[in-house]
Amino acid sequence: MRVLLVILSIFTVLSADSNKVSAEKPSVVRIATQQMPNDENIAKAKKYFNNIGVEVRLSEFDSGAAVVNAIASGSVDIGLVGTTPATTAISKNLGVELIWIHGILGKSEALAVKNSANIKSVKDLKGKKAAAPFGSTGHYSLLSALELNGLKASDVTILDLQPKDIFAAWKRGDIDAAYVWDPVLTSLLDEGSVLLTSEDLAKAGVVTADVEIVNAKFGKKYPHIVAEYIKALSKAQDDYRNDFDGTVKTLAKYFQISEADSKTQILGNVWLSAEEQLGGKYLGASGKVGEIALALKKTADFLEKQKSIEKAPPLEVFQKAINPLYIELSLKK
Repeated sequence: MRVLLVILSIFTVLSADSNKVSAEKPSVVRIATQQMPNDENIAKAKKYFNNIGVEVRLSEFDSGAAVVNAIASGSVDIGLVGTTPATTAISKNLGVELIWIHGILGKSEALAVKNSANIKSVKDLKGKKAAAPFGSTGHYSLLSALELNGLKASDVTILDLQPKDIFAAWKRGDIDAAYVWDPVLTSLLDEGSVLLTSEDLAKAGVVTADVEIVNAKFGKKYPHIVAEYIKALSKAQDDYRNDFDGTVKTLAKYFQISEADSKTQILGNVWLSAEEQLGGKYLGASGKVGEIALALKKTADFLEKQKSIEKAPPLEVFQKAINPLYIELSLKK
């Protein structure tokens, strides 16, 4: 009898410890954001992150490459990046998981050319100066556009500039073209036009997206906190579908732009609900990763050829780095 009581006592203690671990919360969750017309900025504007259950520290970055560096250094837990920096992070084994797709890139990211540069086709970029944030989807798209049109990267002077610096260089007349995203993209068009969009490149097989990555150790330790973050994004996605006009006004006020520009920028990407992301065409579900892994692998192969990364990992590496669990947890009642 005494032995039985001891066993029951040990079991009770272990059960209590197990429950304690599952309910464990960090003192703060650190989220890296970027200035883009997407669900995350709707959630920021409407303070949806206040419902995560812990203190949320938001930091704005200029590019996905900078976000990856922040996650790798341990200063950020969750961050918004493009598929190109996500691919780089996975290829370099930086311990991240891809957990959400903010949008498949379309007209919101594009190659803008200056009216004074007399550029009528991608081939006309030869001998010109173009800018893009190195390591970004814009950089990958620019290099892909050159290759598709028979040009080498060395045929163009390509400058590594962040979006805000691209705007300044454009105004000074230092560059002839830039591959960049909204809202900076729209601000360039007073003195230029769009030559090629990411939607055009997607039709040619070059698919890019804005995604969310998490420090894998943080996600494993606090899966329900990450799921609460996903819930906030899902709520913003619901606003987009159920109150589009209100969403346009929210982002116009948040970015201090016109409602017309806000509408154009919002419609520049393909927005995906949580349920849609769990489909095979995108993230897929636990145990059955979707086609986004193929896009990452294709990006890695291209980056290896460009010597941006040392070696492209096999497809299985990208499949293992995609984790739909957090979306699945967010959908549970």
